[in-house]
Amino acid sequence: MAATTQVPLAKLRARHRGQRSTALARQTAMYLAHVAFGLTLTRVGICFGRDRTTVRHACALIEDRRDDPALELGLSALEAGLVALTRSLSPANPAEMRS
Repeated sequence: MAATTQVPLAKLRARHRGQRSTALARQTAMYLAHVAFGLTLTRVGICFGRDRTTVRHACALIEDRRDDPALELGLSALEAGLVALTRSLSPANPAEMRS
């Protein structure tokens, strides 16, 4: 997300809200972590230094914004890329990991 939005990772994880563009990038990253990676709201909150209710709020905001066709197109592409990346990093057979 940091590379896509050009918002540094440190700003995405900063304790303060920051500029509007930073907050939107953080909310989008939290949404994608939850949706694309399947992380729980609690786990996403830990990763970003936020409470799970803040993550839930961010996810709701981004979901509502998906009505914008341009944002929907960008989010769909990011989500598909992250899902593909996750699958490519996962072993085809989980039993292989135990060997």
